[in-house]
Amino acid sequence: MEKLCLHFDSRADYDIGNFSIGDGGLTLMAGPCSLESLELGIEVARTLSGLCAARGISYIFKASFDKANRTSMSSWRGPGIEKGLEQLAQIKKELDVPLVTDIHEPWQAEPAAEVVDVIQIPAFLCRQTDLLTAAARTGKILNVKKAQFLAPEDMTNVVDKCREAGNARVLLCERGTAAGYHQLAVDMRSLVTMRALGCPVVFDATHSVQRPGALKGASGGDRTMALPLARAAAAVGIDVLFVETHPCPDQAKSDGPNMISLHKMGNFLDQVLAIHRVRAGLNLAGSDA
Repeated sequence: MEKLCLHFDSRADYDIGNFSIGDGGLTLMAGPCSLESLELGIEVARTLSGLCAARGISYIFKASFDKANRTSMSSWRGPGIEKGLEQLAQIKKELDVPLVTDIHEPWQAEPAAEVVDVIQIPAFLCRQTDLLTAAARTGKILNVKKAQFLAPEDMTNVVDKCREAGNARVLLCERGTAAGYHQLAVDMRSLVTMRALGCPVVFDATHSVQRPGALKGASGGDRTMALPLARAAAAVGIDVLFVETHPCPDQAKSDGPNMISLHKMGNFLDQVLAIHRVRAGLNLAGSDA
C-alpha cells in the first residue's frame, strides 16, 4: 500500500510517475471507452502518448475492463477484470504510461490497484461509502466523477469519506448534470466550486455530451459539442482533460456517438491547450479570474 497524504490544501497537487497533477500543468486522461482488444489499447495509447509528448502535456491512458452500467443486458461490457487488468498491465509495460480504470464494487479495488495508478469511481456510484472507502484505502489517486444528480458542493461529502478513509489524493470530475430526460447540461461553475474543496478538477468532455439511453437500448451523444465544452472548461480552469477516443468511433462497441476520432485528437488538444496557457498566463500576471 502506498504512503497516504493526509495534508489537505486548496493548492493540492499529486505526484504520478514523473509528473504532478494540480501543479498548473495540463494532464490528458484519455483512451477508448472499453478495452475492446489489447491491440486497440496499444494503438490508442501509443498515438496519444506521442501527441502529448510533442505538446508538453502529461498523459494517463484510460480504458475500462467492465462497463457494468450499460443500458442493455445485450450490450458489450468488456473483457472482465482478470483479462482486462492483464491487458492494462501489458499496455503500461510496453508504452511506459500511467493508467486509470474504473471499479464498480469494493472487492475490485485491491486487484485494480496492483496495476493502475488512478482508480476511477463512476458518477452513478460516487456516494457509495463502501466503494469509496475501499478505493481510498489502496492509497492510489482517485478520480471521482460527480453524479449527474448532485450539486457540485455536495461533493464535499464524497471528499470527506475518502479523507476519513485515509486518502487525500482525490480528483473531482465534472461530466454533466441531468437536464430532463436523455439530456445533460454542463454548469462550468461546478469546476470552481469543486476546486474550492481542495481538489484538482477534471473535465470529462465526452461523457458531458452523452444522451443517456436515447437510442432505445443504448446511449446516444453528440461528439461535435465536446470540443466547445472542453474549450470553455479550459477557460474556467481545469487540471485534467478527460476524453474518450477511438480510431473509428462509429464502430466502437460502447459510447461511440460521443467519442472523438483518434486522428482528430491533435487538433482537439491544440485548441484546449492554447486556452489553458492563456489562462495560466493571466494567473501568473496576478489575475484573480
